[in-house]
Amino acid sequence: MTAMTHLKTSGDVLTEVRGQTGFITLNRPKALNALSLSMVRDLSAALLAWRDDPAILAVAIRGTNKVGRPGTPEALFGGFSAGGDIRFFHEVALAGDSSLDDFFTEEYRLNHLIHNYPKPYIAFMDGVVMGGGMGISQGAKVRIVTEHTKMAMPETNIGLFPDVGGGYFLSRCPGSVGEYLALTGVTIGSDDALAWGLADVKLPAARLPALWQELGARVFAGAAELDQWIATYLIADGDRPVRAYSQFDAYFSLARVKHIVDALESSADEQARKTGAILRKRSPLMLHVTLEQIRRARTMSLADNLRMERDMVHHCFHLRPGAASETVEGIRALAIDKDYAPQWNPARIEDVKPAMTQAFFASPWTPDTHPLRDLS
Repeated sequence: MTAMTHLKTSGDVLTEVRGQTGFITLNRPKALNALSLSMVRDLSAALLAWRDDPAILAVAIRGTNKVGRPGTPEALFGGFSAGGDIRFFHEVALAGDSSLDDFFTEEYRLNHLIHNYPKPYIAFMDGVVMGGGMGISQGAKVRIVTEHTKMAMPETNIGLFPDVGGGYFLSRCPGSVGEYLALTGVTIGSDDALAWGLADVKLPAARLPALWQELGARVFAGAAELDQWIATYLIADGDRPVRAYSQFDAYFSLARVKHIVDALESSADEQARKTGAILRKRSPLMLHVTLEQIRRARTMSLADNLRMERDMVHHCFHLRPGAASETVEGIRALAIDKDYAPQWNPARIEDVKPAMTQAFFASPWTPDTHPLRDLS
């Protein structure tokens, strides 16, 4: 029999230890497992405790699914995380509540911890994996996707940018795929995720419950044997499809957002023109900020990228505070009033001036006072 200790069976983050693995289940299905500040803190506490526990050799994380029969293993797959709790962002930004700053500082620390975790961290990325959900899965040693995976960094749709390390992992996609995904926020499936380096293995969703159980039942002689099992049983078990990406380069490698949109809109290719139409619906200001972010991040370490993103997200809510914030307006239109008619400022891509973009990259802190100064 395997040991079960440290069991937490209520709340939005469930944790348990079975055998030599720590298991995390995101348990907020009605909100598509959107991350709250308390969830970020619970995740960080569990990972730090297990990092320092020699009896724990690996960590596995999944999300619950609101569809299914409670109590069955199958009901606990089908949805990973739709991101951060944007309704919370809207509420506390309008209230001037400092917990908004706490959320981003602690979330980015969690992202850094996962990317640098010394033990295998296995992400079961079934269903929706977006925004903050990408932040707690892209740093995993094993990123498992399924036929149900729907992956995206859709932040420009709400007047934000692809944060949680998005500059780092999107900029490392082949060619100009990172710019394409970051600017458009389009949703991709498992095959694109595999081909573009955003996943490691595709498994049938029906296989996940048994794999989850097996992880807790197996006994490994040590870390080396666990690594060998992962390499042979998981990574080698999947095929990495070939997906063309050069078609993005002709457009998304261009120097400026205006150049990209002009080229898309004037293309003879119908799909390119549709992509141009998508960009016209996004925040013009944040398209410019995001393009700059991706290109700066391409030569940055993860820690430096997260520090840059912490500067940027501060400005999203403080350059123009309250309802004047581009992000607050985007969330209002998408999730609060649901009129889907954000009043972007500036309203047109052509009206964004370089100084508006550069303001997001000026840190409000000195190196010695930056909230993420100790990340390495």
